[in-house]
Amino acid sequence: MGKNSDSIKFTLHKITTEQFAIIADPPANDDKVSFKTDFTFGCNMEEKAIGVFLKISFENDSNPFLLVEAGCHFLIEDISWESIFFMDKNKLVLPKGFASHLLMICMGTTRGILHSKTENTRLNNYYLPLVNVSEMIKSDLELCNP
Repeated sequence: MGKNSDSIKFTLHKITTEQFAIIADPPANDDKVSFKTDFTFGCNMEEKAIGVFLKISFENDSNPFLLVEAGCHFLIEDISWESIFFMDKNKLVLPKGFASHLLMICMGTTRGILHSKTENTRLNNYYLPLVNVSEMIKSDLELCNP
């Protein structure tokens, strides 16, 4: 369904820091730290916009101590929007490759927000490693108009 993801024209319209929280003191240097990721996609039909929201939680023994969530808001050009919006079904279909590309942009943006918010603190030692986002999105995404 829809066009090849390379032919979808878009611009990054806005970046938002949805959440940033230091929940607890960071663990000692020798403690094991893991991170969890969660992402969502949304759309605004009137503005022909897609939002990608990425939430990262750093944890020690399943207890979160640092949280960051960023949003990247993309405007889709009219002709590209027409190729991915199916009016008869009232849904937007993002090709897997295109959705992965948008998520990758949001991942890098979140990494930068995390660095900026923790710069010159001990928490700056916790960074978002490189992640293959193409493994996070398994198929085309369908977004329905609310």
